[in-house]
Amino acid sequence: MNVLFEEDGGFKAGTVMADNDASLQVEMPSGKRSKIKAATVLLRFEKPSPTQLLEQATPLAEEIEADFLWECVSDGEFSFLDFARDYYGHEPSSVEATAVLLALHAAPVYFHRKGKGRFRKAPADILAAALANLEKKRQQALAMEGWIAALKEFRLPPEIAAITDALLYAPDRNKPETKAFETACEETGLTVPQLLFKCGAIKSPYHLHYKRFLCEQFPKGTAFPALDAPGLPADLPRSEVRAFSIDDANTTEIDDALSVTWLADGASRIGIHIAAPGLAIEHGSPLDGIARARLSTVYMPGNKITMLPDAVVQNYTLAGGVDCPAVSLYLTVDAQKQVISHESRVEIVHIAANLRHHEVEPWFNAETVGGPLPDQPFKDELLHLWHFANACEARRGKPSAVQGVNDYNFEIVGDLADPESCRVEISERKRGSPLDKLVAELMIVANSTWGGLLAEKNVACLYRAQTGGKVRMTTSPLPHEGLGVPQYAWMTSPLRRYCDLVNQWQLIACLQGQSPAFAPRSAELFGAMRDFEITYAAYADFQRLMERYWCLRWLQQEGVSSIAATVRREQLVKLDHLPLLLRVPSLPPGLLPGARVQLAVEAIDLLAPEVSCRFSELLAAGSVDAAFTDELEESEGESGDEDRGNHGEVAETAGDVPAGPAAEESAA
Repeated sequence: MNVLFEEDGGFKAGTVMADNDASLQVEMPSGKRSKIKAATVLLRFEKPSPTQLLEQATPLAEEIEADFLWECVSDGEFSFLDFARDYYGHEPSSVEATAVLLALHAAPVYFHRKGKGRFRKAPADILAAALANLEKKRQQALAMEGWIAALKEFRLPPEIAAITDALLYAPDRNKPETKAFETACEETGLTVPQLLFKCGAIKSPYHLHYKRFLCEQFPKGTAFPALDAPGLPADLPRSEVRAFSIDDANTTEIDDALSVTWLADGASRIGIHIAAPGLAIEHGSPLDGIARARLSTVYMPGNKITMLPDAVVQNYTLAGGVDCPAVSLYLTVDAQKQVISHESRVEIVHIAANLRHHEVEPWFNAETVGGPLPDQPFKDELLHLWHFANACEARRGKPSAVQGVNDYNFEIVGDLADPESCRVEISERKRGSPLDKLVAELMIVANSTWGGLLAEKNVACLYRAQTGGKVRMTTSPLPHEGLGVPQYAWMTSPLRRYCDLVNQWQLIACLQGQSPAFAPRSAELFGAMRDFEITYAAYADFQRLMERYWCLRWLQQEGVSSIAATVRREQLVKLDHLPLLLRVPSLPPGLLPGARVQLAVEAIDLLAPEVSCRFSELLAAGSVDAAFTDELEESEGESGDEDRGNHGEVAETAGDVPAGPAAEESAA
């Protein structure tokens, strides 16, 4: 005796070896024996053999038309055996009965399963809807085949062109267009951006990177809502100093200015004056909501997205020739450049001038500060501040700039609406010039002093701490080992960083004897700190990405086929005159850090963006000292978390040092 039974959603046939009523021992055509439940048996037959049954029934089932069966069968449940009798007009053979069973089972749209070997035909309306859905899927499959074929020939179907942005930034994998595109990527071996670029959907890699960032960080766009800029306070005391700022030529968010008042016996009174948007932007106001959402100005070569609307920035930037509200720190300094006392005020300060790097550095630099300076505005003040900065650096026991690290400035010439026509110029300068040092040291003094003041008054504050080599944000006044100060809080850039604005609110409240906006251990303060760190890191990653893109554009623009580089560690090199680190797998093994090598530029992918280089020759061997210097340069935040005021409109690339919230902050 043979049986046809159902197992794992399919039909099998075998020879009965033992029948125990509730279960059977069956031998399969393969020789394998299985124990099956009697309830799974659909048909018992003598002939043909189990193998021949399914072999003969399958082609018969394929000849049976499902729609004809549906027309023939009556409403209500039925057994496949009963229907086989009606269909063939006689007692069906085992092969015929099995053929009907297979045909019914293969047409679930027409016939619904109701139990062992039993079915019910689908109602007419349900069948019509199901058939329409099947036809839709069939047409969809045909369309997908056409889309895939076109994409493989680098032609862009209109249906794919309509979802280009979604494919790049937020693909909906339930859509057939997305499925077709991803299939085409797999079959061509290309990434999504590469295939879209070849199809002409991406006009410029620049727009690809920029739009991805906007999609992730500014999904509602970068435009500001229509808000009136708060007016200037009218009841502040007026300072008698003549302050000046030191900035890059393109700086618009001027956060800080300096002043010097000469006292008797070689003493002086040094003023550090910080723009005070915290006087007008109230905690919880719509403008606060904007700053809280953005958390920082975003910098990139040739462009920026400001934290605050331009009208607000212009109201509070420390522009030359204007009386501006400021939070001032005055240091009384003796002839030996020791700080005797300090005092903080909220006041109106006259900004006499905005000094620009390109105008000052030609006559005030490392070569000229040791001799007589030309007769230029504020030359005496600058020289005095530089000597004071050297004294501050010596007292801290830490350099204000990591030695041997370069800064890089990107100038994009042209309209970024058409980035392919733009030209990029990259200039390199050693960090630690006299201007760098005096601004950096005075900002360290301000941030450390004010952080200490708030800690002493038990006023909540967002601090930057470095312990055990790790830099982090905290609400506790912990030491910053990299800077050699007992506590450190970012307070000198309130126009471009939300944490500085928060700290300024707290500082102003402390100085004016008011209740601070944030209480100690405030959940809102912790939330702002967490969000700032995450967002600031994302902005820094984007800045590095865009700098990398423009570095590759520069290599293409200049037709560079061979370039020198310095080995940092195994397979990692830094290209000369560019803030570009990359891995070169072809480097000879055993090269010491500091080794000089010549590389051949083989391929540049602006979509990645990546550059592939191959080792050409060894120019000079490295040394243990170079390895030590490398460790110093690449340690995040080590002697490099100073806020450098407005020293440069473009935020610090950190040159050789990885950028980011844990690395050196520059300013802009």
